[in-house]
Amino acid sequence: MSFAIIQTGGKQYKVKASEIIKIEQLETLKTQNKIEFNEVLAYGDEKTMEIGSPLVKGAKVEAELVKNGKNKTVLIFKKKRRKNSRKKNGHRQLYSLIKIKKIFSKDGSLLAEAKKLEKKEIKKTEKKETIVKEK
Repeated sequence: MSFAIIQTGGKQYKVKASEIIKIEQLETLKTQNKIEFNEVLAYGDEKTMEIGSPLVKGAKVEAELVKNGKNKTVLIFKKKRRKNSRKKNGHRQLYSLIKIKKIFSKDGSLLAEAKKLEKKEIKKTEKKETIVKEK
């Protein structure tokens, strides 16, 4: 099973083909748009691995935007005792769900390609992510 480590939104993600991940929100694109990640830090499989310094030139990962959305509200409550001072704020972080389609090596050859999933399977993965986040 081939994988790649990409960098986007100031964070690094280990991705595999046909995987759906939640990342920091990209530009306001429409769903089903093709996205390319050229900042590939490493790629490989169980036997071999190619590591960049810091990036692997020529390697790229193609993905498809599934959905843009907002996370649940995080409440920020600040209080100074005996001063009658309180401040309550909320924040909803924006995110993008993307599906990894293809992983290319530095010479342009195809390492991994995604299988086609139905909408039902996408919703199942979204539910799994929310259950894991709640725990």
